[in-house]
Formats: sequence, C-alpha cells, structure tokens
Amino acid sequence: MINGIINVYKEAGYTSHDVVARLRGILKQKKIGHTGTLDPDAVGVLPVCLGSGTRLCDMLTGQSKEYRAGLLLGIETDTQDISGRVLAEKEVRVSEQQTREAILSFVGGYDQIPPMYSAIKVGGRKLYQLAREGREVERSPRRVEIHFIEIERLSLPEATLRVGCSKGTYIRTLCSDIGRRLGCGGTMQSLERTRVGEFSIEDALTLDQIERLQAAGELEGRILPVETVFADLPAVTVKKKFQKLIDNGNAFYRHMLLEKQEPAAGEQVRVYNEEGSFYGIFVYQKEGERFRPVKMFMEK
Repeated sequence: MINGIINVYKEAGYTSHDVVARLRGILKQKKIGHTGTLDPDAVGVLPVCLGSGTRLCDMLTGQSKEYRAGLLLGIETDTQDISGRVLAEKEVRVSEQQTREAILSFVGGYDQIPPMYSAIKVGGRKLYQLAREGREVERSPRRVEIHFIEIERLSLPEATLRVGCSKGTYIRTLCSDIGRRLGCGGTMQSLERTRVGEFSIEDALTLDQIERLQAAGELEGRILPVETVFADLPAVTVKKKFQKLIDNGNAFYRHMLLEKQEPAAGEQVRVYNEEGSFYGIFVYQKEGERFRPVKMFMEK
C-alpha cells in the first residue's frame, strides 16, 4: 500500500469524490481520502491522502488556501456562480475605482453567510439538498479571514482576482458579496485553486499524468511522505530496546531517547525509531518527562 500525499490537479467535470474513485482504480488501493471539496466546475489543487496519510485529511483541510477567481458583475444566481439560475440582472454603473475599493474592502476578517448550495449541514441535512427542493433556510454567519486580494485584471463588468483566505471561505460567496456591496450584484464565473498550504499548482498532477507515471513505475517520487507535513517540528529517536512502546502507540519517557533532548513543555515532536521509520506526532509533558501520542501514522 502507498502511504503519503499526492498533489492532484482536479480538472473541470470531476467532483472530489470522482478523483478519489479514479485514484483507487489507478493505485489499486481503497485507503484514499481527499482534503476538501472543490465544485465540479472548479479546477486546481486537491491534495489527496494515501494509506496512513488519510489520518492527515482533517489537518490539511484546515490549511489556508489561494485561488484565482473570475468575477462577473451585474448578475446574481441561486448558486452564486455562473452555472446557477439567474435571479437578477442589473446594469453595472460603478467606476473601476469604486470596484477596486469594494473588492479590497473585504481584506481582513468578515462574517460570511454560507451559500445554500453547500455541503454544510443544518438539522441533519446538507444545505444543497434543501436548495434542490426549493427551500431556503437561515444560515448563521461564519467568521472567515481574507489574507489578501490582488486584482489581476479589471475590465468592467469582469475582474480576475487572486485571493488568499482561511479555511471555510466560499469564493463564490465573496464574489456575490462584492456585487452586493457595489449595488449591482455579482457572481463567480470561474475558479482555480492555486495553493493549499504548501501544495502549489505548479507541482500538481492531472489524473492522466498520475496514471502514466504509475504504469511506468515512476510515481513514487511524486508522492510526499507523511512526515514532511511536520517538517517544522523537532525530531526525536526512541532507543531500540524501547521501540515496542511506540510500536503499540504508547507514551514513553525522555530517558528512552537515543540522544539527550528536552523539548519545551507542550511542544510537539516527530518520533522515529533507530531505523529511521516515522511513527507519529507526540507531545512532551514536562511533568514526568513523558511523551504522549497525538497522532500515529505507522502502519502495522
């Protein structure tokens, strides 16, 4: 079984679940999970976790993201993107300067109301299921952070934006909110995710490329080992005679380390055995000089 993370370039027409399904066929393994959905019409970076790497899915889902989005002013749709049913059309009477100011005013934190066409659950049901039944329910706003917006092109009524944002941000809702602030409405007409955490679009592989590399026996070099996600954490090595403790996912003590190290209280570390195999992330408890497991990745 392959363990690690692969940076997939999701093409238009695929759902995130479609990507996982095809990868299961290419790699001949079931243990695969994606790290956050992309709408079928959207393209771009979709890190996919393999084998023991699936335990990273929740961590990677929470990473910051970057997008390139096409904004079309003067139109509002029920899905907040160009694929939806048009609800209103208005003449765009704003200047480029007013448009720039409105767009950039969203940089920072703002309370965003999730769209009805989303997978968020209300009362045990996903919002998009309710929307397809013609129902609209009240949604609580969620605080999101827009780290930056760069206006790459502005030719009214269209604009191309580069956006860096926190997890949980809906770019189509951002486009809709910009349109509302300008008083003419707006919708998202294209979306490309260019970065998720450390995963960039320059290194992403299409499913066809992955299939060819796998057939040629050359895919291994494009799979990121699980431990590289935690490269900023210090590493410790457990002596061989105490290895059984980490084999079983148990806590261990500082005197069991191969080298004398004492992390700060509450500091997380990467744990290895003497052969250099990565086991997982542990946290150091100064009282008792003990390392407690946080998340294990070693496959038994």
